[in-house]
Amino acid sequence: MNIIVYSEERGQARQFNLRSPRCIAFGAGLLLLVLGGSFVAGSMVGAQWLAGEPARQLKAWSAELGRERADLEAARLVLQQNVDALAIRVGVMNARVIRLDALGKRLTEMAKISKGEFNFDSVPPLGGREQADAGQPAGAPLLTDMLDRLSQLLANREQQLGALENVILTRELRREAYPHGRPVQAGFISSFFGSRVDPFTGYTAFHAGVDFAGEAGAQVAAVATGVVIWSGERMGYGNLVEVNHGGGYVTRYAHNSANLVKVGDAVQKGQVLALIGTTGHSTGPHLHFEVLHDGSAVDPMAFIDRNAAQPLKALR
Repeated sequence: MNIIVYSEERGQARQFNLRSPRCIAFGAGLLLLVLGGSFVAGSMVGAQWLAGEPARQLKAWSAELGRERADLEAARLVLQQNVDALAIRVGVMNARVIRLDALGKRLTEMAKISKGEFNFDSVPPLGGREQADAGQPAGAPLLTDMLDRLSQLLANREQQLGALENVILTRELRREAYPHGRPVQAGFISSFFGSRVDPFTGYTAFHAGVDFAGEAGAQVAAVATGVVIWSGERMGYGNLVEVNHGGGYVTRYAHNSANLVKVGDAVQKGQVLALIGTTGHSTGPHLHFEVLHDGSAVDPMAFIDRNAAQPLKALR
């Protein structure tokens, strides 16, 4: 193929053979020049696009990361609040367990139960056969349910142990308030309860108490806990102390040389009430001891006996 170029100024025509090496080289150079320009133009446009799109994408990613961080922080705060709430509940329950342990030790001592049977200083032993299925881990809802059940169980145990403590304390108080034992530490019984010959008249008379011969000035002690309802002179008794123990029981301590308590005093078992004397209807230093139940005199020997705690069965 030939190309003919005609010039009007020169009036000449010029012919180019496209197959000639010069034309081929010229065409190739022109093609390279066009391709190079296109590449440069495309690179400039691409650079401008790349300069804007990554910035927008990076900005979007940064915003999404910020939102995820905020969600993560909110979840962490909620989790920490739940952990704090569980920790508070565990702390309260631990305090209740400590209180129950102390109460259990006290009840064990009060009931005189062997420490080997109820040892509150060690963790209760547990056991059982090993199972192939390990089960599921305790999640937060399951753990909350377990704490709820344990808290209810502790509340029930506190009520039961509290009721048991009241029963034991009531029994101990009734035991302390029940007349038993000797009102004097030394001396012998010079006269028993019942019919006898009156030492002043020689006639048969009823003796409503027991006489303990002793030294003048010896101590007279209460045989049970109670409240003093009389402290002073009474006809025939001389200086008399009378103590009400509740449950219909009253004890009298007569012929004292001196009374050491007054009406309204609360006295404990073994507390000194008076001193042995010979005031009133008396032939010598001794203590006249009476026990009344519902206003009637009963034989004090049933309470002076060493096994006098046994009549408590009648009070239960």
